[in-house]
Amino acid sequence: YGKNDIGSGQNINIEFVSANPTGPLHAAHARGAIIGDVLANLLSFSGYNVIREYYINDAGSQIIVLSKSVYLRYCQALGDMISNIPAGLYPGDYLIEIGQLLATKFGDRLKSLPEADALSKIGPIAIDIIMGSIKKDLARLGVKMDIYSSENELVVQGKVSSAIKKLQEKGLIYRGKPEAPKGQQANDWEPREQLLFRSREFGDDVDRPLQKSDKSWTYFASDVAYHYDKLARTNGQLVDVLGADHSGYVKRMTAAVQAMSGKEEMLKVKQCGLVSLLDKGQPVKMSKRDGTFVTLSDVIDAVGADVMRFVMLTRRNDQPIEFDYAKVTEKSRDNPVFYVQYAHARARSVLRQKRKQSGYPNLSLLTNIHEVRLIKHLATWPKCVESAAQYYEPHRIAFYLMDLASAFHGLWNAGRDDPDLKFIHETNNELTNARMHLVEAAALVIKLGLNLLSVSALEEM
Repeated sequence: YGKNDIGSGQNINIEFVSANPTGPLHAAHARGAIIGDVLANLLSFSGYNVIREYYINDAGSQIIVLSKSVYLRYCQALGDMISNIPAGLYPGDYLIEIGQLLATKFGDRLKSLPEADALSKIGPIAIDIIMGSIKKDLARLGVKMDIYSSENELVVQGKVSSAIKKLQEKGLIYRGKPEAPKGQQANDWEPREQLLFRSREFGDDVDRPLQKSDKSWTYFASDVAYHYDKLARTNGQLVDVLGADHSGYVKRMTAAVQAMSGKEEMLKVKQCGLVSLLDKGQPVKMSKRDGTFVTLSDVIDAVGADVMRFVMLTRRNDQPIEFDYAKVTEKSRDNPVFYVQYAHARARSVLRQKRKQSGYPNLSLLTNIHEVRLIKHLATWPKCVESAAQYYEPHRIAFYLMDLASAFHGLWNAGRDDPDLKFIHETNNELTNARMHLVEAAALVIKLGLNLLSVSALEEM
């Protein structure tokens, strides 16, 4: 019920999470992971052929920093005294384990190599280990990707050059001195003549540099190549789910995708607002293992994946959200996931007490205001799904379920106050049968909605 075909089998690529492979996922990554995953569920339910994708940023300066950080921990595992981690390196304790693995695998052989050679061996191993950890955390959250793409492979295979060449053929590349960025300085800006993309022609604020002074590609150039590759593979719409710190990225990438595809709005970007982790109103302490943030694994351990998935959708994607451990685990109507799951469990409990009769029920008997309110809300489910898919707003499903649960609990409470409104009427089997059909319809739609969110529809609580 509510399934539609507005996608008509079109391909759509949703890239989300895409955290740098330099450490474990943190709690804020969970929001993008959940929004991207539920959006994928929603669009699949609406007739699209959906590809879930994770982009591994395994090239560039952050990988050099990672390799140096791991090398330090490797030396520590071999007995070197490390009193403090130098500024600019990653301090997390999770790198100690990788250093120990390297010591077991290589002994002290890496220490005899030139630093560049040692780092070139360490980097890929560290990335594989960290990505393995990231994939495990995503699996615990109920997220499974279809594709993991590598930035390094794009560079090695010459796909960055190919994408830039395509823009050159369109007359969209020139040599010039870029304008200084307004506000915070961009990490790819240099005050010199260089290779620029005419992104202003497509609505960006300034033309964007593509090559650094050492002839290596800028981050933007790699991102252009990645999106060019996605366009070629997907042959359809692209969606990027990004964190709140990527605001400056949106105009330049939508400009590049429009230039490469020749179509407006070929790339849709959904940004996620900030996540504040609290416990009884107080900020949650940082993870001991990492030292700088609360890991996704920590939060799943504390509250479970169901709670995390539902609560992260109780605000629009671009609004900040407060995630309070105490509130999201209490058993009350103030806890939205409990409130919705409890409505499904209540409905299933009623249906276990009395089976509906075969044949079409006499629904004209359902005239109480609480019954009519519930029926009207159930009737809007297909429109809710369609609009949520059309506007790429998965939070609409969570909002709908909270309202549906409220309508169902309202009917339940009315029956508690007035015996004539109980679901099972002792003297009127026809009315009872009509109400059983209504209860089953409510349970069905709640389960459908929770399935789209990949949240459990509990049979009893």
